[in-house]
Amino acid sequence: MARKKAKKTRKPIKFKTITIKVTARQKKSLMNYSKSRRTTPNKLIKKAIRPLLQNYADLEVTTTSPVKVNQLELF
Repeated sequence: MARKKAKKTRKPIKFKTITIKVTARQKKSLMNYSKSRRTTPNKLIKKAIRPLLQNYADLEVTTTSPVKVNQLELF
């Protein structure tokens, strides 16, 4: 008889909290929009920013000094 393989347990996903401030009008608008789409405001915000943040997790940050507007480019 063949034995069943034991399932591997997945490593739990770590979540971090981010706080943003919105005006009362923006909150009302967000709540109405999410209610009309039958979703939560949290899921709505995550879906909106996902394309912007998806490819930057493993990117190394390089610091470059910005070129001043009045600086001449000689070369």
